[in-house]
Amino acid sequence: MSETKKQEVKKHPDVIVHCAAERRPDVVERHTEAAVNLNVHATSTLAKEAATCGALLIYISSDYVFDGRNPPYGEDDSPNPLNVYGRSKLEGERETLRHCPGAVVLRVPVLFGEVESVMESAVTSLWTKVETTESCTLDHCQQRFPTDTRDVAAVCRKLSERARQDPSIRGLFHFSGKEQMTKYEMAVSIAQAFNLPSHHLIPLTEQPAAAAALRPINSQLNCSRLELLDLSVTPRPFGTAVTDALWPFTPDKRWRQTVFH
Repeated sequence: MSETKKQEVKKHPDVIVHCAAERRPDVVERHTEAAVNLNVHATSTLAKEAATCGALLIYISSDYVFDGRNPPYGEDDSPNPLNVYGRSKLEGERETLRHCPGAVVLRVPVLFGEVESVMESAVTSLWTKVETTESCTLDHCQQRFPTDTRDVAAVCRKLSERARQDPSIRGLFHFSGKEQMTKYEMAVSIAQAFNLPSHHLIPLTEQPAAAAALRPINSQLNCSRLELLDLSVTPRPFGTAVTDALWPFTPDKRWRQTVFH
């Protein structure tokens, strides 16, 4: 059969990586119905379609399925989300595995990477605080583990390649960056990476009352299952990775945004 004929015969994907979600907890609290439609109902539909066509489904979930009271969390630990976002992601996990038992659920923490706008990620959005000279407070309570999306993509590739050969590769997995940082510490690290001052950044050591959604204090993920199966990657250092993400937004590089975005 010619290559053209083969392409015509094949009408379905081998692997589906489901990344779409409303990931902003405060937005989910305010617009719950729309968020649940995306995070749960759309996930359910996609899981059914993946099962029907025989595609491997990789569902990207969140460390916010845990309450943050007893880290680190392994795949066998009981979820207990504190907010609607966490509950919606947990329900998305359950719908995925209910309709597509051979699927992979990959829980990850806060992500960052190449963006068109710095506001796309809770990590890159810190650039707006760093580059100004005005004093601003930043959370110095919640422990986060910022993770480069390129590393997550590499793990998804490893999982998909292995799972298509080995049906035991299914169910829950955890992947995370290794550096524990508050938002304040991330902002200081960004300032240092770009040789910018950080004296205007003020650590806030009490939980802000204005937030609509409760956040776990420390939802660190135990990633040993991936590591034991040789399906993990070594996370990029935060300072290096965040520099790659943010350099197009520095004053002397902004003209390049039109080239890369």
